[in-house]
Amino acid sequence: EEQRSLLNWEKTLRLQIWGNDPPPAPPGLSGTDRSPGEAPAPAPGWYGSLADLPPVHLCEDLLVSVQQLSGLPWWMSIIAATLTVRTAVTLPLAAYQLLIVCKVEALQAEISELAKRLRYEVLVRSLCSVFRFQFKKNLRRIVSQLYIRDNCHPFKASLLVWVQLPLWISLSLALRNLSLNQSGEFKSAGSGSLQGELAAGGALWFSDLTVPDSTWILPVCLGLTNLLIVEVFSLQRVGVSGVQRLVLNGIRGFCVLMIPIAAVVPSSMALYWFTSSLVGFSHNLILRSPAVHKILRLPTRRSETPYRDLLSAFISKYGK
Repeated sequence: EEQRSLLNWEKTLRLQIWGNDPPPAPPGLSGTDRSPGEAPAPAPGWYGSLADLPPVHLCEDLLVSVQQLSGLPWWMSIIAATLTVRTAVTLPLAAYQLLIVCKVEALQAEISELAKRLRYEVLVRSLCSVFRFQFKKNLRRIVSQLYIRDNCHPFKASLLVWVQLPLWISLSLALRNLSLNQSGEFKSAGSGSLQGELAAGGALWFSDLTVPDSTWILPVCLGLTNLLIVEVFSLQRVGVSGVQRLVLNGIRGFCVLMIPIAAVVPSSMALYWFTSSLVGFSHNLILRSPAVHKILRLPTRRSETPYRDLLSAFISKYGK
């Protein structure tokens, strides 16, 4: 009887303090301390809003579907999904970018000839600023007409970046949500076991995909691969200007910065980043093949031995 009275007194005291609402959770309570059927509270700030966007949830569905349909371990599923997405989406865009760049390069001789003619007309008429302005205006108009004629406006070459960057961010945040059990969709559906599957779905030194790679092997491999891609790209450029050199150095610095960043995110994200860089590098090499150039019918002539030329240029630059 005394215990029942004590419980009634405690219940009355709670109602007087909190009313019908439950008491707030302690400050240290995390999203994983919630009941299984309760959706997690959204992370505050712009980062939480970004991780809750529809494209991120679509990527979560894609990753889970690939793993469930294939039956592969999570580390192999991440590699397979990365290879599939980059081959099906970014490789055709990279080929289209190469085609646009080659068309623009093929127009440079015609543009230079037209510029000489326009410049001669201006010199014959006058050297005043009015005719110089007219020269620049007419040249821009003619160049635009040439781009329209050959359907190769340089802006189209940036289409790859506008697709690849959002896709990379969405897949990264999707893996982050699944690894940290912060995917509202799957957690509310009672699928919190996905985090456990990821924790046991690694291999070799990264056996737990939900924690960072403490050995730093994946982050260092990621940084070295990205630096290799930048150096291969720089070998294609002849007569680099000061601004271009500054941009290349900035990209090199970003590649180095990605190493400590990859060391503090879940290993699933670092594995995806490393795999994506490797696939991108292989696509870059594939698009150098003369057979691919014939299929794309590139308007400019390319080397018949691109890989030997690339190796020679690399050795001559870094082998001294």
